[in-house]
Amino acid sequence: MKFPEDLKYSKDHEWVRVEGDKTVIGITDFAQSELGEIVYVDVTSEGETINKEDVFGSIEAVKTVSDLIMPVTGEVLEVNPELEDAPELVNSDPYGEGWIIKITMTDQNDLNDLLDADAYKEFIGK
Repeated sequence: MKFPEDLKYSKDHEWVRVEGDKTVIGITDFAQSELGEIVYVDVTSEGETINKEDVFGSIEAVKTVSDLIMPVTGEVLEVNPELEDAPELVNSDPYGEGWIIKITMTDQNDLNDLLDADAYKEFIGK
């Protein structure tokens, strides 16, 4: 199981990577392994500003559906178009091709409430 050091993590199992003026969000390797085979990612919030801790979509696995919780406040710029035809990318490459949304973060201080890789590992008991 991977825990990239350059990411921030939420207790809802989303990860955040700041790339210049954009921020990329997905679910963690731990979360995808707990969900199992992902069959559908439903995010219809493109163009909307979503507040931290609000639901921005859902992810459906063979046996369950789970809400996607926004780890930071921001405007959704893009939903990963690859996930429409290949939702399994979240399983095979959760930190790369399986990203879920790109946003413009409205408050950089939101990052202070997230966990670093070591704290996230401790949080999930790894």
